[in-house]
Amino acid sequence: MLTEIKLGLCNPPEPIYLYVNQGEVDGESFVWYKFNISQEKKIPVPQRALTGYLSELRLITKEFKGKDNLKLDIVISADELYVVRTGIETNFAKSFLLAASLIQDFSKPLIIVATAGDENTVFCNLYDAATKTKIYREWSRDLDWATIIRDIQSLLDSASSSVSSTPKLSVVSQPVPTQDLRIKNIRTLLDYPLDLVKEWLEFQDVDRPSLLHISKINELVKTMCLAWAADKCDHPNYAESLYQKQVVDAVVSGADELTAINGWMQQLQTAKAGAV
Repeated sequence: MLTEIKLGLCNPPEPIYLYVNQGEVDGESFVWYKFNISQEKKIPVPQRALTGYLSELRLITKEFKGKDNLKLDIVISADELYVVRTGIETNFAKSFLLAASLIQDFSKPLIIVATAGDENTVFCNLYDAATKTKIYREWSRDLDWATIIRDIQSLLDSASSSVSSTPKLSVVSQPVPTQDLRIKNIRTLLDYPLDLVKEWLEFQDVDRPSLLHISKINELVKTMCLAWAADKCDHPNYAESLYQKQVVDAVVSGADELTAINGWMQQLQTAKAGAV
């Protein structure tokens, strides 16, 4: 069923970005805000909750103060298209993922609540919009965040491909990342030195990854990953065989590469911690 199209003056059909952070502007406190790029000004959002349909979960890289940072984009279809953007390692991201991991049917609306914690922390509470019931899962030190993200993305993909009469806003597909952006995102996740990437490219007589054959780009990705794992595992063969299984094979099967690499990293760190 199509929603009614309102005619007349309106704002451009662009997502409304909500950035998660606790702070104060002109005496007005907030836990998330909009950002006016032209004025470089934060605009506090007084409402602490957003009701809508979870449409997509994305991992992206954004530059901040000259450094690349990995972000989680929570895409919500409501009266407008909203993107709640937060750091992948923040309490907000983890508390959202923890609750969302319990949901099996994303065709129903949710209420996302931003809740202030101590100091500058912000947590996320998730509710079933119909029953107003809080969705809660116990915290555990052994949570596999990469698997949680991948499972949620898989459910969302399945939901978007099935026919539904739920009046949700359509989400415009994001362009497939270029190979240059692919390498940038992975390098950021691994915190791999940019100079080493440039040096590797120079040996290939190119100045950017997109000029290489895909096999060479895959070789660069593997080189960066195994370099990261060098001091994380006593057995290099284990790290490489696990990389083949959890990253290469998983991506061939349709998994998100960043999520797969993140999961591989966490498993190696968990294995090392258990061996201590």
